[in-house]
Amino acid sequence: MQAGLVDLVDMVDFVDAFRESTAVDTLCCARYDNIRFVRREVSMKTYLPSPESLKRKWHLVDADGVVLGRLATRVATLLRGKHKPEFTPHIDTGDGVIVINAAKVRLTGRKAQRDFVYRHSGYAGGLKTFSLGDMLKNKPEELVSDAVRGMLPKNSLGRTLIKHLRVYRGAEHPHFAQKPEKLEVGR
Repeated sequence: MQAGLVDLVDMVDFVDAFRESTAVDTLCCARYDNIRFVRREVSMKTYLPSPESLKRKWHLVDADGVVLGRLATRVATLLRGKHKPEFTPHIDTGDGVIVINAAKVRLTGRKAQRDFVYRHSGYAGGLKTFSLGDMLKNKPEELVSDAVRGMLPKNSLGRTLIKHLRVYRGAEHPHFAQKPEKLEVGR
């Protein structure tokens, strides 16, 4: 016998032993030149987590000396729930995140002087421009939350996810009741 046929016969023996399993709905068998071919049809069901089955945790992230983009990607992953095996793209499966020391976040290169944040009031001449350095000095919480918001989906799910983020300028936060787990983010 050829090597491929031996493997096929071994597989047929395996399928015969597996025939009584509950995971297999139907087994279709056919004979061709005294070789038995087996096609297995398995019931495929997509797992969707229910709100009761989700275990939400809170994570504490220290932003001291961490590059802004690296911090934002890690926080967005936690908020989205992509680190969990039950991640589903259209369901909020993420955890809560508390970011402390937002004023000590780091910007690389000349981004503090070169890059700007724009706001517009909606009225003629209502454009306001702030450099990232000014934002870091005056409103570091808003700088971090805007960076994370830009990495979340731009729909109702993203608006729900951003509500699970808490950003604080200093090292103190009032969320001790949530028992946050300390999480290290790459520098």
